[in-house]
Amino acid sequence: MQLAFHTLDVFTDRTFGGNPLGVFPDAAHLPTELMQRIAKEMNLSETVFLGPAESPEGSARLRIFTPSVEVPFAGHPTVGSAIFLAASGDHGPPVGERKLILEENVGSVPVEVRFENGAPVFARFTTALLPEHRPSPHSRVELAAMVGLGETDVCPGGLAPEMVSCGLPYHIIPIRSLDSLSRAKLDLAMWERILADSWAHHVYLVCMDTGDRDADVQVRMFAPGSGVPEDPATGSAAAALGGYLARVDGTDHGSLSWTVEQGLAMGRPSLIHVDVEVLEGQAKAVRIGGQAVFVSQGTMVVPA
Repeated sequence: MQLAFHTLDVFTDRTFGGNPLGVFPDAAHLPTELMQRIAKEMNLSETVFLGPAESPEGSARLRIFTPSVEVPFAGHPTVGSAIFLAASGDHGPPVGERKLILEENVGSVPVEVRFENGAPVFARFTTALLPEHRPSPHSRVELAAMVGLGETDVCPGGLAPEMVSCGLPYHIIPIRSLDSLSRAKLDLAMWERILADSWAHHVYLVCMDTGDRDADVQVRMFAPGSGVPEDPATGSAAAALGGYLARVDGTDHGSLSWTVEQGLAMGRPSLIHVDVEVLEGQAKAVRIGGQAVFVSQGTMVVPA
């Protein structure tokens, strides 16, 4: 059996930046075990398998796999798949904006795709789930040690660690400075001891001090439990961050926006746009946007 695939770099406007994504069109019917083996072969943060929508309002069905596990929702596969589908021409003329409904295991995810000069250049999705917050059960001393830093390197200005999910949970750890962020290194033995079996075992380091850079936040994300030592761009984590920052901001009503940089430590700079609508002090909508570029296409020969 021969399966066509494409790759895109997501949350970037140039090749070799952002987060690489593998896309297998017309492949959502494959056995789950085979999808997982293909994702392991691709060895990217995520590989997505597309198929026909299962509901009248849907645009496509998505199955998303890391090299180790299937995940119910992920940001760069959502943005990349929307731009891939929009470029196919099967979802309306390539002008203005187009709305797609992507059916993921977490539910239906609406995505708006913007076209320029006949090509899709930007996609923004609204999370299917609103932020769920849980306090971190670990001290700042433990969390600092787990990422190879000192106690004073984490939780600056009273910012507390927290576990947050918009469909995929993250352990958010505020970091004092860009220097501290660059020095962080996950202690796998300690991670296995205190986080591996927890609800939010993905480690998300967040630095609000970005120096003179244009971004509002710089982040790093480690997901050894999903077979991803470090991720260059994580939309689902940025969604959780939107929920976290909206609470920290304390706004009762209004729109909040942040630009998030990731991947610099890996040589794959990425830019993620986060928007949160707040009503009566609660996040009522979280949106994640970014660009993507087509990089390659090919055929994988899979044993029948």
